[in-house]
Formats: sequence, structure tokens, C-alpha cells
Amino acid sequence: MFRTGPRNLITDVAGLRVGNSSDVALKSGVTTVLCDEPAVAGVQILGGAPGTRETDLLEPHNLVEAVHAVVLSGGSAFGLDAASGVQAALRERGIGFEVGGFRVPIVPAAILFDLRNGGAKDWGRYPPYRDLGYEAAQSAATEFQLGTAGAGTGALTSGLKGGLGSASTLLDNGVTIGALAAVNPTGSVTVGRTCHFWAVPFEIGDEFGGLGYPSPMPYDAAEILLKYRDKPAGRQMETGGNTTIAVIATDAVLTKAAAKRLAMSAHDGFVRAIWPTHTPADGDLVFALATGTSGIRLEADAAIDVYAAAGATMARAISRGVFAATPADNDLFPVWSSRR
Repeated sequence: MFRTGPRNLITDVAGLRVGNSSDVALKSGVTTVLCDEPAVAGVQILGGAPGTRETDLLEPHNLVEAVHAVVLSGGSAFGLDAASGVQAALRERGIGFEVGGFRVPIVPAAILFDLRNGGAKDWGRYPPYRDLGYEAAQSAATEFQLGTAGAGTGALTSGLKGGLGSASTLLDNGVTIGALAAVNPTGSVTVGRTCHFWAVPFEIGDEFGGLGYPSPMPYDAAEILLKYRDKPAGRQMETGGNTTIAVIATDAVLTKAAAKRLAMSAHDGFVRAIWPTHTPADGDLVFALATGTSGIRLEADAAIDVYAAAGATMARAISRGVFAATPADNDLFPVWSSRR
């Protein structure tokens, strides 16, 4: 039986801290995961409209084995500047791989589209995301806010505000799995227009309401409710106007190839929590981090348990992000709690 870690956050994986930075007027923000020691990393991208930085180096056949941080940011392509801010904060601390006498922090990043969400985007010549990234790195801790915070500040789903979610799972073999997600998908995380989450089979306790599935199932349960479709700002879904970006982490000892497999498995959580997902208009991406702090190396059966837990933990994190969202001025969509 799965159980949560003490915080039910990705920071239950020893060696990780998370920092958020938000701009309420902008309706956007940045979330970074900092690694106390370089962590083995991987990535899997299944959405059709990704926006990324430094993801090629994470492929198993490439040289760099580990990273110092990963960044999730709002702002569409403008948000890729956030990684430079995190990199600057790490460089000030002397953190990075030594290359030719220089310290180079390795900071992969991914972005979501939150430009058309009612926030003030008239930032002038340069976007604010580098500064937001620096602030997020400076605030990194083991406790952090969920919902309307960090990269989830301006996130939207189909019909509800999105948000930043996290969850953790402790396995019987001593391994911890943690997930973090900025939830901004084309699709819906709830069954039709109800308040019931698609991910309820994986819920532990009442971490996102404890409501179970609706009974009977609503007539529109399988309807594809696309974001913005019925809004005055646009009748059609816009390519690149969506995306759920996430991090899956473990304290198990993994190779770089196994970290990529962990990221692949975590995408199962997208499928169980969001309908539809991995569309051509989503940039769905999962980073994987393996800190190795448990010292546990996985045998075949244990590896299957970890990969299964990765999908379940990610589904819970996605749901918790929407569950925790709070209202703000000029919101386009209501928060989940308004449906209760």
C-alpha cells in the first residue's frame, strides 16, 4: 500500500529544495528545484508544442550525467530566461561543474503558456523571468506553497484555474518518490464539469477532496472540454497555448537511462489525471531527478514498483495543484473550490 511522505511534497526526496517566485499582476511565475548535490537526470517530452532549454544534454547518450537544478516557468518562450536567473544564483554560491577553470551550473528548463490569462504582460523591453528565476532560487526550501504559486500562478485548465501541485510516495523498500507539476493543460482534470478528479483511484486520504468518482457518471464525462473554446478571447484552442510541465524525483540510485525511464513512467500520471493530454497543442514534459541519497539500487521487481509509483504520484500532484488554486483579480476561470 502506498503512503505519503511527511510533507507530501517532492522535497520528501532527500537532497531537493523547491523555490517559488510569483508576480500577481503578471499572473505568472517561476518554480525551481535545487539539488543539494548534482542529481542524475533525464527527460521525456510527449506534448506537441514544447518550450525547453538544455534538454538535449539529458539524453542518455550525451556527456553530462547530472544537473544542479531544473526550472519550471510561465511566460511561454519568454520564460526560458528564468533558467539564467537560477544559474546566476547558483554561480554566486560557487555551484557548478568546473570547465576550464569556470563553474558552470547545469539548469535545464521548461515553460508553459500563460500569456493570455488576464495578467499584465506589458513588461517593456525585457521580460521579468530572469529576475523571477533568481528570486525562486533564493527562496528554495523544503516547504513551499501549492496552487496559485510559482509556475502555477497563472495556469489554467479546461474550465478551472490550474496551479502548482506536488505529492510524495514512500515505498515499502525504503525508496521515496516525489512529483511536482505546473498544471496548465488543454484538457480537464475533473470528470466533465463536476468537482470529481479523474485521478481519484490514486488519491491517498482526502488530499484532493476525497470525493471519489461521481455516481452516476455525468453525460459529458468523455466530452473534450478545450481551454478557451467558449471564451470571448477566442473560440478555438491555440497551438502552444497550454502545457503541463513536471518533475519526478527519487532518492534511489539510478543510471541516466533509468532516469529517462522514470520520466517516461511519470507521463502515465498525466494520462490518469488529465483528459485529453499529450495533444499537439500541449508541450507536456517531465524531468526526472535521482538524488541517490537512499543508497538503494533497484532490482527488477523493485524497479517496476518505482515506475508504477511514479505515475500514481504524478497523477496526485497534478490534482493537488488544481485543488489548491486560489482566486485572484481578473481571473478568466474559477477555482476548483467554487464547484463544491
